[in-house]
Amino acid sequence: MSRLKILLAEDDRGLGMIVKAFLDAQGYPTTLCSNGEEAWNSLRDVQYDLCITDVMMPVMDGFTLLKQIKAVQPMMPVIVLTAKKEQDDILEGFSLGADDYITKPFSMDELLARIKVWERWLTYSPSDTPACEFRLGGFTFNVPHLTLTNAKGEVRKLTSKEMELLYMLCEHTGETLERRHVLQTIWEEENRTNARSMDVYITKLRKYFKDDPDVDIVNVHGVGFKLVVK
Repeated sequence: MSRLKILLAEDDRGLGMIVKAFLDAQGYPTTLCSNGEEAWNSLRDVQYDLCITDVMMPVMDGFTLLKQIKAVQPMMPVIVLTAKKEQDDILEGFSLGADDYITKPFSMDELLARIKVWERWLTYSPSDTPACEFRLGGFTFNVPHLTLTNAKGEVRKLTSKEMELLYMLCEHTGETLERRHVLQTIWEEENRTNARSMDVYITKLRKYFKDDPDVDIVNVHGVGFKLVVK
């Protein structure tokens, strides 16, 4: 099934080909460009849904590409992909309109999780656009950035499975999520191995909230789980 059409700007051809092959296999048609200028020219000829761009590229760098994209298509999500980790570079990217930021090295699992978040945004109608941030007691859960921040400002980076599971719980706060539905949605197959994996992730999420009495993930015997926020 065809999903988002993705524009990928990456001058490391080896990495670019790996990312392209992975995304194509996941059902996301991906065009690989070796620099910002090539990506910009492609963008003028083809309608893309999302852009992933490296920063350090010849001819035209990723920040310049980002700035030009946002000038003409401000609603297109742009994920900045770079080896740079300095705070100033991250802030510059967001100041230019970057929607997300991933530093190298990264896992394909993380990249896919972030793409799925933006896919949800793009496929929802304006009247039911989902929240990208949830307040859970003293915690703030930022979905696109896969982060859980406590009242002290300490940030925990979530894995893609943790993010997807917590996101489902948040969307149904106070309601019972059936085990079968969670397995079919996140793990895509209901079997004993995946069920054990899901229980492990539920336990991990409970531990993250253990010091906050206002947040709990309770078992509903024989049915599933429920996120309770006081």
